[in-house]
Amino acid sequence: MVLQVQTSTYEAKTQEIAKQLLAATQENRSFFSSLRDQMRWDDKLLAWAMSNPGLRVQLFRFIDTLPALHSKSEIASHLQEYLGDESVELPAALKGMLNFANPDSMPGQVAATTVGTAVETLAHKYISGENIKQVIKTVERLRKEKMAFTIDLLGEAVITEAEAQSYLERYLELMQQLVEASKNWSAIPAIDEADGEAIPKVQVSVKLTAFYSQFDPLDAKGSEERVSDRIRILLRRAKELGAAVHFDMEQYAYKDITLSILKKLLLEEEFRQRTDIGITVQAYLRDSEQDTKDLISWLKERGYPLTIRLVKGAYWDQETIKAAQKHWPQPVYNDKAATDANFETITQLLLENHQYVYSAIGSHNVRSHSRAIAIAESLNIPRRRFELQVLYGMGDKVAKALVDKGYRVRVYCPYGELLPGMAYLIRRLLENTANSSFLRQNLENRPIEELLAPPIVKEEKNSLTPNSSLLTPHSHFSGAADTDYAEEEVRTKAAQAFQSVRQQLGKTYLPLINGEYVNPPEFVDSLNPSNFSEVVGKVGLISVEQAEQAMQAAKAAFPGWRKTPAKQRADILRKAGDLMELRRAELSAWIVLEVGKPVKEADGEVSEAIDFCRYYADEIERLDKGVNYDIPGETNHYIYQPRGIAVVISPWNFPLAIACGMTVAALVSGNCTLLKPAETSSVLAAKLTEILVDAGFPKGVFQYVPGKGSQVGAYLVNHPDTHVIAFTGSQEVGCRIYAEAAILKPGQKHMKRVIAEMGGKNAIIVDESADLDQAVVGVVQSAFGYSGQKCSAASRVIVLQPIYDAFVQRLVEATKSLNIGEAELPSTQVGPVIDANARDRIREYIEKGKAEAQLTLELPSPEQGYFIGPVIFSEVSPNAVISQEEIFGPVLAVIRVKDFQEALAVANGTNYALTGGLYSRTPSHIQQAQTEFEVGNLYINRNITGAIVGRQPFGGFKLSGVGSKAGGPDYLLQFLEPRAVTENIQRQGFAPIEGAD
Repeated sequence: MVLQVQTSTYEAKTQEIAKQLLAATQENRSFFSSLRDQMRWDDKLLAWAMSNPGLRVQLFRFIDTLPALHSKSEIASHLQEYLGDESVELPAALKGMLNFANPDSMPGQVAATTVGTAVETLAHKYISGENIKQVIKTVERLRKEKMAFTIDLLGEAVITEAEAQSYLERYLELMQQLVEASKNWSAIPAIDEADGEAIPKVQVSVKLTAFYSQFDPLDAKGSEERVSDRIRILLRRAKELGAAVHFDMEQYAYKDITLSILKKLLLEEEFRQRTDIGITVQAYLRDSEQDTKDLISWLKERGYPLTIRLVKGAYWDQETIKAAQKHWPQPVYNDKAATDANFETITQLLLENHQYVYSAIGSHNVRSHSRAIAIAESLNIPRRRFELQVLYGMGDKVAKALVDKGYRVRVYCPYGELLPGMAYLIRRLLENTANSSFLRQNLENRPIEELLAPPIVKEEKNSLTPNSSLLTPHSHFSGAADTDYAEEEVRTKAAQAFQSVRQQLGKTYLPLINGEYVNPPEFVDSLNPSNFSEVVGKVGLISVEQAEQAMQAAKAAFPGWRKTPAKQRADILRKAGDLMELRRAELSAWIVLEVGKPVKEADGEVSEAIDFCRYYADEIERLDKGVNYDIPGETNHYIYQPRGIAVVISPWNFPLAIACGMTVAALVSGNCTLLKPAETSSVLAAKLTEILVDAGFPKGVFQYVPGKGSQVGAYLVNHPDTHVIAFTGSQEVGCRIYAEAAILKPGQKHMKRVIAEMGGKNAIIVDESADLDQAVVGVVQSAFGYSGQKCSAASRVIVLQPIYDAFVQRLVEATKSLNIGEAELPSTQVGPVIDANARDRIREYIEKGKAEAQLTLELPSPEQGYFIGPVIFSEVSPNAVISQEEIFGPVLAVIRVKDFQEALAVANGTNYALTGGLYSRTPSHIQQAQTEFEVGNLYINRNITGAIVGRQPFGGFKLSGVGSKAGGPDYLLQFLEPRAVTENIQRQGFAPIEGAD
């Protein structure tokens, strides 16, 4: 029976223990040691970072860049660029040191050496060794101090299957060597045994996601299978060696699937009785208390205890930013006091269930440790059942004080090369320098009462509403939230949507003319590109005569529609957006099946369509107010009116979002609109039609007119009653439309307006200061997401000479690790291309590439659909055909350049200017790219696809298109005519004057 003791009893005891511990940590800070500490550069850097937020940001960014800098002059120039920034107030010592004219000069070299050494010293404080030999020395020293350890392997992010396999092998090797070394260690009762039970001397901590490079909650089953295979190998070997294994917790997106995998695996007969395994709970997560309760229930059912390590959590900034960007509920507490309070609640929960769970309380806060001790002592908890943990280099004095009081302390020791370990180091530095950090407050000698006070939780606003307070004041528009596939019920809903849509495959879809579905002269089958024997739907194609009927219906409807108030038109649009949200899972399934887009990307497309509806609704209400330029005696009103009839010719690659965006922009502006979609995606346009009709667009105002581009498309473009043509597609067709629209037809009384988006030959530059983990992942997503069939996709990567070979090697391995398969499978990252024509055209380009460059990778692909495996060419000339022409498939050219100036020249050396990217941590390069990289959308240190409405308005220039950016503040102006109305309001010399009596 669990003893329930009043919390207030715990509080008195907590205070008593905490005061003793705090006194012990503070007493040996002699005048001389504090003086010596002040002299060292690493301490100076930390102290300056604490006192100056601007310096802190720039200093940590510089430290993050350091691994990529290979010479002293590079270090010196980056030091100047980061710390010489106007936003940074420099301490005199640092200012003097950075005052050199040339990075190659002697003072420059001295600065580089001083700061480089200081950062290395800092890293050694928090990283327990660069190799196993050093780690063994560290843990032997810790054991002399009566401290146990757990070892965590630092390193590059696991983005390839080779790296995932290597991660497992390195842990097997680490355990082997540690156990071998431990045979010479004498037993230390305080840490090697408790209550007559031996405790493993060797413990390692691992990250689940590192065992499979394509780990993804959407593919829960596939991820579980791949990860579990490797974990079983690890756990079996650990048992043979007598080592313990602890599983760390990472980002929130992986939490549920991590817990699910471990719960399943640790109930298997082979592992059920193991008690030398641990799981982690992060107290900064709002749902961590419930997770702990669930784990305790599961442990009761399992019948054998495991360790639960309780920590605060290390990814607060990342989780907060991601939730704000995605419009998702905030998973972490916004207030540190709320995390601290939750930490104490969970500590109590764990310790009061000590017969089912071993507790490991990980903190650097004296109060948190004291709370755990107070509860443990009040409940007489056996020593085996709980221990206290600290991070290596953090809270050393607390750890020593705890050992002296007779508690088991375990130190979490990361090890690995110092430079790849920088990401870890920065997390530690952030923690050390944060205003709210206990360590910092203790250093600053805050009053004991303040340091040890119980956490007081402020009233938090409902976490179920996304945290938009982080978005800038300008971003008044808040987009639709993508589906979070980390949630199991959402994955179930998606699977049900596929079942439901599959039952509707093969239906017939008729054109909509003047509010009626009409019978066309011919039908065409729309096929599933993942499996071309499957007919998604039969689509009716109209004749030229029917196109004329549609045009006449639009003319008849226009006078009434143009007079419909803008607010009313906007509300119809908002209703359409709401209907799409209700049908989100179903629309995603149609996109996956009709155009072969993988599930997550299909879901993102539905969000974009919804955003277009809501954003353009807001925009027309803004524009409808017009502008007043009144002066005394005269009113001047600047207003907009619709142009007339719009013809929208939409592409197959964003069959819902782009069709929707162009169509609703024309409609909400008061134009009657005819939508002629690409033949290969006409079923989706029919689904859009259902939604627009249900939303309330009147007959004749919106019409769905699928037909052959060469006949119906050309007829509508050349029609004298067409006012606006909105087109997205190839450069060849776009230029033809532009030319034809310029010719005045008999009876035509206006010039036609053409809005054309015509593709790109998009490049990403990777310079020598880039974070390669980030760059490789971003390039792979940008080049091979949706098989390279986005206008924004990367088809060129321009890499600077010093890192070219390393980059290509990791790029190839990361691409090899992608899953190629039917778009519907949750594991798929690369699906099919759209049809046989596209497949054959791409194959021709691959053959050209083989003749003019080095084929570095060509992945095999399934037979039953229109598949092409990703292809990478290296050593490509900037002028090669595959560097200049848009391929629209999963083919990537990697170009080598000597310096950044040449990289920009090569990037700008095509006829296109749509999207571009830069991976760099050199401020001057980022600045230069912003002004000189000729693209409509430039993305820095992120992938170059996935523009979001109202956040990254999309469109380019040169031969990438003509017109304003979709999803931006100028877009609707293209569908409107501006007018100025001036009225003289004087009568007989009299006019009202504002402000006069």
